[in-house]
Amino acid sequence: MTSLWGLPTVIAVFALGVLALRLAHRALTVQDAPSTGTTPFLSGWAPAEHALSRYHVRWYPATLLFLAFDVEMLFMYPWALVVREVGTSAVIEMFAFLGVLMVAVLWARREGALRWV
Repeated sequence: MTSLWGLPTVIAVFALGVLALRLAHRALTVQDAPSTGTTPFLSGWAPAEHALSRYHVRWYPATLLFLAFDVEMLFMYPWALVVREVGTSAVIEMFAFLGVLMVAVLWARREGALRWV
């Protein structure tokens, strides 16, 4: 019979926690002046540009390179867990994968994607 009370107890504790945090927020919040309620908060500084302004185009290649190496790490973690069981073929496959990424980085460098100025 005690197993039936587990989920409702967790839900009740969660709801009470959320309620307590909301009440603490209301009690501890400093009231804003009416003029600052519509502007974004930037550590007290007035915003220098519009919130929806675009990034410079030079950041997009850096973002793509970051994503490529981020996905590389996504593949390397599970590979590291099974490399001992699979053996030499897993090592060869990973070096082939890293080789393809290196070719992509060299191509990006040749095209000037890594130059900032």
